[in-house]
Amino acid sequence: MLAGKRILLIVTGGIAAYKSLDLVRRLQDRGASVRCLLTEAACEFVTPLSFAALSGEKVFTDLFSLTDESEMGHIRLSREADLVVVAPATADIMAKMANGLADDLASTALLATDKRVLLAPAMNAEMWAKPATERNVERLRKDGVLMVGPGAGELACGEVGPGRMAEPLEIVTAIENVFAAAKKPLAGKRALVTAGPTHEAIDPVRFIANRSSGKQGYAVAAALAELGASVTLISGPTAIAPPVGVSLVKVETARDMLAACEKALPADIGVFVAAVADWRVDVAAQGKIKKRSGKPPGLALVENPDILATISARKVERPALVVGFAAETDDVLRHAKAKLKKKGCDWIVANDVSHRGGAMGGDFNTVHIVTGRGVETWKRLPKSEVAARLARRIADRLGRR
Repeated sequence: MLAGKRILLIVTGGIAAYKSLDLVRRLQDRGASVRCLLTEAACEFVTPLSFAALSGEKVFTDLFSLTDESEMGHIRLSREADLVVVAPATADIMAKMANGLADDLASTALLATDKRVLLAPAMNAEMWAKPATERNVERLRKDGVLMVGPGAGELACGEVGPGRMAEPLEIVTAIENVFAAAKKPLAGKRALVTAGPTHEAIDPVRFIANRSSGKQGYAVAAALAELGASVTLISGPTAIAPPVGVSLVKVETARDMLAACEKALPADIGVFVAAVADWRVDVAAQGKIKKRSGKPPGLALVENPDILATISARKVERPALVVGFAAETDDVLRHAKAKLKKKGCDWIVANDVSHRGGAMGGDFNTVHIVTGRGVETWKRLPKSEVAARLARRIADRLGRR
């Protein structure tokens, strides 16, 4: 994957800088060539000589070195690389990037580059949690900057929390994913996927739910990520491990799920697989409802928000392609066509969830893709294959657009 790739590694001033020496070796083991750029603060923790010895390349540190500027120039330095990696990325360098500052070689190279940038943040947990850092991270993400980590654990300062730089092998994997995504049709696209059931409380121990396992939604999220999309998976309660490379948001109720979906926007793709409860108890009991012989409790139900219709009807930040799922037990196609019109989405994936079909909670599915142009039926397939075919169909549609 990395054979022949040129990496510009920018090392900034943090104790995690020592890990970047190992990162150089890991990248070289995979065939990459690495040029290193150290900030003045980084040189307080590691030496340029160490990086020069490992990389076999000259190490750059000074923006105003006439020799470096005549031989290379900060613009060429940043643009001759296939990818720019900042590890560790301190709060300081992230703030400079977010605000377009260029007062040293590192920040100047980052502002001048025309290549993708991958950050491996590393800082104190309080620094990572500060609103200013959160604003900078959000701005950088919107600018297309990629990130790996930080992890949580014991920090160099002795505190415990988020802020640990990702391990070298994690960074290598993230780098490989960047180059892999460049060859994938959904690279650069953002996808929102819902999955699983919702639980609507009756009292602290009982709830209204359904038999959805979340398997199909999780498979769709994994398939979109495999094609290069940046996927946010919003899941009701399930027992499934999240797919690798997918951002998981856990929710309980339909209202929670709608709020999480709206927060995840903007997105290019919205696939709403979750089996959302249509109804909830108007006022859930604060304590457990006691059994009274011959007198079942009366439950006043109210309608839950319609997530698919709400997102489809948005005037701002509506995904370019909105796909809904219709779980039916009879007249599957008739109900699916009506749902397509009523919900305002672009496609409906209809499936038979009667017990004879085994789709609800099972590993196989038979689906019908209902669009404004007609219906296409896919015979019984593993849910993973349904997801893969749907992801490819989505990529084709967005590619034509």
